[in-house]
Amino acid sequence: MNIIFLGPPGAGKGTQAKILVEKYGIPQISTGDMLREHVAKGTELGMKAKEYMEKGQLVPDEIILSMVKERLSQDDAQKGFILDGFPRTVAQAEALDKLLEEMGKKIEYVLALIVPDEELVTRLTGRRTCKNCGMMYHIKFKPPKVEGKCDACGGELYQRADDNEETVRNRLKVYHEQTAPLIEYYKKKGVLFEVDGNKSIEEITQQLINILEKK
Repeated sequence: MNIIFLGPPGAGKGTQAKILVEKYGIPQISTGDMLREHVAKGTELGMKAKEYMEKGQLVPDEIILSMVKERLSQDDAQKGFILDGFPRTVAQAEALDKLLEEMGKKIEYVLALIVPDEELVTRLTGRRTCKNCGMMYHIKFKPPKVEGKCDACGGELYQRADDNEETVRNRLKVYHEQTAPLIEYYKKKGVLFEVDGNKSIEEITQQLINILEKK
C-alpha cells in the first residue's frame, strides 16, 4: 500500500496520515522530518542539505530523492508507506516515479484532500500554541477554557509567525502554482482519489478507508 497525500497547508494531511499509520502499520515519511533527522545526525546528505538551509535556499531535489530512496529501503517500508509533503512539483513526481521503478515499487494511491481556500485560512489563522508545553488550540474549533491560557499548564498561548493571514494566503498561492498540477499528473496515471477534506476528522478517515479497501 504505497500512498501519497496531496493537499494544501491546513487540509489535515498529517492528522489523517497518523491515523492510517496506526491502522495499517506502515510508516509516514515526511520530507521535513527526514531533513531534520539527517541534519541532526550529521549525515553526508544532512550536511549537504544544511548548506542550502542555512542560506535560506530550497534543498535540491536530488538530495531529497536520495533521502527518500534510503528511507524506502528500510525494513519498515517494505509493506508500504505514506509520503507526506513530497512530491511538491511535477518534476519531483517524475523523478520519484523513476526512482520507485528502479526499486521495483510504484505509487498505488494518491489521496488528495480538497478544502476551499477560505476554510483553510480560518483553520490556519485560528491556531494557537502554548509557549510552555506546546499544546495546540484553535480559537474556533478547540478554544482554551480561559482565553490566551493553556488548559494543561496555564502557559501563554501564541500564534505562530507563519499562521498570520498574509503568510497563509501566500502559502496557498504557492501550493496552487506548484503542487496543484500534481492532481492532473496523477489523474492521468489513474491513481488519484479526491477526498472531501471539509468534513469531520472521522468522516474524512472513513472516506480514506473506503478508498484503500475497495480496490
